[in-house]
Amino acid sequence: MIRAVDSHCHLDFKEFNDVGAVVSRAKAAGVELMVTISTRVRSFASTLGIAESFPEVFCSVGTHPHNAADESDLTAEELISLSGHPKVVAIGESGLDYHYRHSPPSAQAASFRVHMEAARRTGLPLIVHSRDAEDDTASLIEEEMAKGDVRLLLHCYSSRPMLAERGLALGAYISFSGILTFKNADEIRLVAQRAPLDRIMVETDAPYLAPVPHRGKVNEPAYVLHTLQALADLRGMSLAEMAAVTNANFFRLFSKIAVSPAYATPEQS
Repeated sequence: MIRAVDSHCHLDFKEFNDVGAVVSRAKAAGVELMVTISTRVRSFASTLGIAESFPEVFCSVGTHPHNAADESDLTAEELISLSGHPKVVAIGESGLDYHYRHSPPSAQAASFRVHMEAARRTGLPLIVHSRDAEDDTASLIEEEMAKGDVRLLLHCYSSRPMLAERGLALGAYISFSGILTFKNADEIRLVAQRAPLDRIMVETDAPYLAPVPHRGKVNEPAYVLHTLQALADLRGMSLAEMAAVTNANFFRLFSKIAVSPAYATPEQS
């Protein structure tokens, strides 16, 4: 069986009324580890509670750009404190989203800088969300990186190649979701073909963006294998070869998992 990981899902969302069943289906499919991503620090307890309930699940801590205005009082110190929990392996997701503008761009940018500071000070990777905001995202990242290195993951990549190029130049990793399997995603597939093998990984962003052949359904971590297969096909590799590559990249970036007593990597087990 292929051993895979889902680097980004939202197991606390209302679409999942039986998280245990979702985790069980993922394990049965060969998805041995999942990171459930925080979107509101004020409801972080539920995200952390899920991670604490399953050995296979870790989490991040952060506020999505949609919620930046609602949590404008968030500080780097608060993120740093919460990130000390052994199950918290990343900061975010944070970034810029101009598609819906549920929060003003200024509030999003301020929150993004707070998350960048927390990631810089903790050494944890920052999960970056960017939608219809590529230029501002790249510029803000470059400004903040001038203050000190931050380990970055451009999650659910759906932007123009420019953001990937500027992110990669700063050492960022790029994660691909079920979008990679969509008919109209030629530009995303081009990024996936050209990105260095040691910087790519896969995710579901579940419950959203279910890959073909499950498109239109509620997405879940078990389906990450379809995105993994699409990525393997693009790079002329077998599914097993691509799983080995993306797993290695995952554990290199989410290095806190590799040393966690709650989980042994494939090399340690």
